[in-house]
Parts: sequence; C-alpha cells; structure tokens
Amino acid sequence: MTTPEHLDDLDAVAALTDRVRRAAYRAVADAAPGPLGRDEVAETLGVGRTLAAFHLDKLVDAGLLEVSYARRSGRSGPGAGRPAKLYRLSAAEHAVSVPPRAYRSAAELLAEALERTGGEEALYRVAEAHGRQAGPAPDVTTLLAENGYAPAADEDGRIELRNCPYHRLAEEFPPLICGMNLAMLGGLLDGAGLAGEWCARMEPAPGRCCVTVSKKQSD
Repeated sequence: MTTPEHLDDLDAVAALTDRVRRAAYRAVADAAPGPLGRDEVAETLGVGRTLAAFHLDKLVDAGLLEVSYARRSGRSGPGAGRPAKLYRLSAAEHAVSVPPRAYRSAAELLAEALERTGGEEALYRVAEAHGRQAGPAPDVTTLLAENGYAPAADEDGRIELRNCPYHRLAEEFPPLICGMNLAMLGGLLDGAGLAGEWCARMEPAPGRCCVTVSKKQSD
C-alpha cells in the first residue's frame, strides 16, 4: 500500500528529533552547496566517525540527505584509494501539516493566475512592502538568516544565498517568483536600515538562490 505523501514528510521531520542527528544535518546544511564526509561531520560534532556515519545514513534514509562518492585527495587510478562517501542536502522538500493542507497547491494556482493576468508588478510591490515590515536587524547576515536564506559570504564580500525559501515555486515560475524574491529582499534591506550599504541583485546560478546581496560601490 502506498504511504500518503504527508506521512512520508512527517517521517522525514521526525528523523530530526534526535539531538545528534539534528546537529549532523545542520553541519551538512552549513557546508552547502559542497558535500561533507563523515570524518568532517564527526569532527564538527565532536563524536566518533562511526556514530556520525550512523546518523548521516539515517538522514539519507529519511530523504533529508543525498549521497555521492569522490576521492577528496583529487588523485585517481591505482593506489588512489576508495572514493569517500559524501553527504549533501537533498533537493526534496518536506512540509508537515496536521491535518493535511494544500497550501503549496494554492500557491501554485495563484502564481499561475498572476502570470496569466500580467499581475507581476503588483506582486513585486506587495513583496517589497512586506519585506520592509521586517524592521531593524543588527547586521545583514542575521537579517538573511532569520528569513531563511542561509547566507554565505564569498572572499569578495558578496553574500550568496544557499537556500531559496520559494524554491519549488521558483522552479515552476522562474521570472515571476525570482522577481518577487528580488523585490522582497530589497524591502528587507530597506526595512532593516541596511539599504544604504547593501543591495540585492539578480544573479542566477545552479544550487543556490537566484539573488545575491552585495555591498554598494562607493562613488
């Protein structure tokens, strides 16, 4: 008998109730988009590599992580050793509502209706106004993290957003949802009092949010 999708999601979320397992998931999430091996997770958590591997594999079974294999040394051929088992975040999303609700389907219908009726500009204005309501933040990283973007600064100071809160909708309606996201981030920066120093830019790339945040260039 097929298990209802909402029960699969419940099982996935339940896998995070264990404290060590939750910390292992967070370690992999913090390293995204690159994968982590069990030794790195064990070192981060301060536990043995066997225990780290146990919890990582449980997260894979729950559909929260995915596995790949690679030689971390970069060597290949005879004598290079076995490829390491690496873990990265799964692309699958898990949302739990008890009893089940179809908010995702409603969002998809609304997005399609906006595209068909040419309501993009109204959506962007609403998104920007909504972003401004967030209010002050101590710094840009805190602001972005609190709003689910998983920020990570590169060596040039540009902030990439490792998570898109609207990922599934953005895959189905890229121009509409990415434009909404850009407007939302602009509003967030403005409402937090950071728009004078930081700005949001559209910079699509695989494996991360389509928007980045950068310091404004001085005149």
